[in-house]
Amino acid sequence: MAHCQHFGVCGGCAVADRHAIDKSALLEGALARAGYLDAPVSPLVEVPPGTRRRVDLAATRKGVDISLGLHKARGAEVVDMRECALLRPEIVPLLPPLRELLRSLLAFRRAGSVVINWLENGPDILLRLDAEFQLPDRKRIIDFAKTHDVPRIAIATGNADPEPAIILRNPVIRFAGVAVTPPPGGFLQASPEGEAAIVAAMLAGLPKLTAKSRIVELFAGCGTLTFPLAQHARVEAYEGDMFAPAAAEIATRAAGLAGRVSIARRDLHRRPLQAAEMAKAAAIVLDPPYAGAAAQMRFIVQANVARVIYVSCNPEALAADTGALRRAGYSVLAATPIDQFPYSENLESVVVFGK
Repeated sequence: MAHCQHFGVCGGCAVADRHAIDKSALLEGALARAGYLDAPVSPLVEVPPGTRRRVDLAATRKGVDISLGLHKARGAEVVDMRECALLRPEIVPLLPPLRELLRSLLAFRRAGSVVINWLENGPDILLRLDAEFQLPDRKRIIDFAKTHDVPRIAIATGNADPEPAIILRNPVIRFAGVAVTPPPGGFLQASPEGEAAIVAAMLAGLPKLTAKSRIVELFAGCGTLTFPLAQHARVEAYEGDMFAPAAAEIATRAAGLAGRVSIARRDLHRRPLQAAEMAKAAAIVLDPPYAGAAAQMRFIVQANVARVIYVSCNPEALAADTGALRRAGYSVLAATPIDQFPYSENLESVVVFGK
């Protein structure tokens, strides 16, 4: 029996048995393509189902019929989600009232999306729809938030920047004990368990540090890795997103870490950090998006820092990016595969390179 009634139709899961794909072999293959034929790969870390706290759902309207869920495998049609073995159990019961809310909104004509980040104090929701939100829409959204105890609902039309429609209380997530209010719809690691495994592998890969050691962090988001790193060294963090660096900066100041952590907004694809800006760092830590960090890698190699820790969500990008490290004389000190997305072909990994 399949683990979900939608399996075989919904594009969220590729296999019925989570062990049907050898994810350790995916990491081994990626490193081999980068030139590391005998890399030491640790046992696979498996994140349990029912723990995913972040989901980006597609929404469509056909008359009075609302579909809210993931797209079909190899198709554009939305599979109306009635259950999900991967999501936190609190998320699925929120979907029927969200459908009713969408049905009532003048701003929803044909297509949109609903991003849910389940934070420490409840769901943080972003509604991105295809028409302008009107006064009746805002009232219905406010009523929905109060009825379902949603800390914040933000809204956006098309590709416009989100704006809060209602904030009942500040939505909060903690990274290494530091309270952060992420931007609406902001990127988070999919599950707390996956995040913990990534952080543990990253910290285990750090070199010996002193009170004056400096770590350069690239693609830092709103602080997932920044604040754990700050417990061990000074951190210079760079992120290209419009809103995430501001969230991390506010959290840094509130936690009294302004002398320990610096945050800068910088598009590392268009304006990569130069080698001289990374020189003399004890380590470089990067967690690039799915497409990788091609523009940045040349300068990482030139910086010649003794330790590079690459957090990857795409084995193909990992292979393409880290071949340059192999040619520059780096070896793989540790490699940890993390199955944060059961039943899928996706793999998270942390690879520690050293000279």
